[in-house]
Amino acid sequence: MRHKGIMGIILGICLTGFFLAGCGMPQGTPQKDKRPVIKLGSDRYPPFNYFDEDGVPTGIDVDLATEAFGRMGYQVEVHNIDWEKKKDLLKSGELDCIMGCFSMEGRLDDYRWAGPYMVSRQVVAVNPESNIYHLQDLAGKTLAVQSTTKPEGIFLRRNDPRIPKLEHLLSMRDRALIYTLLGKGYADAVGEHETSILQYMKDYDVEYRILPEPLMTVGIGVAFDKEDRRSLCRELDKTLREMRQDGTSERIIGKYLENPKQYLEVEKLAY
Repeated sequence: MRHKGIMGIILGICLTGFFLAGCGMPQGTPQKDKRPVIKLGSDRYPPFNYFDEDGVPTGIDVDLATEAFGRMGYQVEVHNIDWEKKKDLLKSGELDCIMGCFSMEGRLDDYRWAGPYMVSRQVVAVNPESNIYHLQDLAGKTLAVQSTTKPEGIFLRRNDPRIPKLEHLLSMRDRALIYTLLGKGYADAVGEHETSILQYMKDYDVEYRILPEPLMTVGIGVAFDKEDRRSLCRELDKTLREMRQDGTSERIIGKYLENPKQYLEVEKLAY
């Protein structure tokens, strides 16, 4: 009898534990991510940052950031921002970093940088039937660009002998509008990252002709506020370098772009 009583108590404890576990934590319930959050800012810029069919941020930069910061012990929270306000958002502490196919060229003194982690070409694209075939053919024409981007700066300064004087430079806050201007005939050409032009052509089944002469070849990086003294920037730079070496970056970029190796030749850049 004594043994039966003991066994009954043990069985009761086991069953109680089973039901408590079952009630308290159903199978399949996700654990809350307790890792500290990195607030990453970007605008919508396919294939680097955009929303999928479920409204979830995705793209090259989102995947690279999630992997890199994950290795560092952080989770990433992507914030869609007004690109013109990026510097103020970093300075105020509302964001930890900016990552949106962000060219480092000419901005090295404006931010603390992790990178470059990829190479990108800034180019000019026109409609297939356009009589513009070279940069010099843009003389007296109208070019549309996104404001505060490298193409805007290149055509405003015109300190490159290849860059002619335009009739009009249309700087738009919303990147998508530059393609609307081109399609409606209000602009003769657009200037931006080649990868983004290729993605737009794919997404909207349109055809543009990219001029053979790039405006410039740049390295893209992750920007932190100039006064940010945390070790995040240094650690992220090291982690992104490790991801290039172990093949992770190539795998991620290959989900979005063909021939991903060409975008990882950052050692050829002088930074």
